Amino acid sequence: MKKIEAIIKPFKLDEVRDALSEAGIAGMTVVDVRGFGRQKGHTETYRGAEYVVDFLPKIKIELVVSDNLVDICLERIQNAAQTGKIGDGKLFVTNVERVVRIRTGEENEDAL
Repeated sequence: MKKIEAIIKPFKLDEVRDALSEAGIAGMTVVDVRGFGRQKGHTETYRGAEYVVDFLPKIKIELVVSDNLVDICLERIQNAAQTGKIGDGKLFVTNVERVVRIRTGEENEDAL
C-alpha cells in the first residue's frame, strides 16, 4: 500500500476529486494548507497599501491506495491539477506499513 499526498491549487480540488472518483477511489482526506515553493509568495495591494503574501493557500489531499492503483492515481491527479503555471503543486508517494479500520478491526487491504 502507498500513501499519496498531493499539494494542489484550491480551485482544482473538484476536478481532482472527480478524476479520482472515476478511477474508483472511494475516500480521501482534504486539508487547507499554506506554503510556498519556487514562487516564494507574491505582493498584493489592498486599499492602496502593498503587502507581501509569504505563504500561498493550497489544498493537501491524502489517500492510501493499493500498489496497483498508484500510477493511475498519480496520472489522474496530475492531469486534473495541472494548469501549466508555476505553483501547480507536488505529489509525494510513501510506503504504508499497516492500516487498521477502527470500527471493525479490519487490516491492510481490507481496511481500505
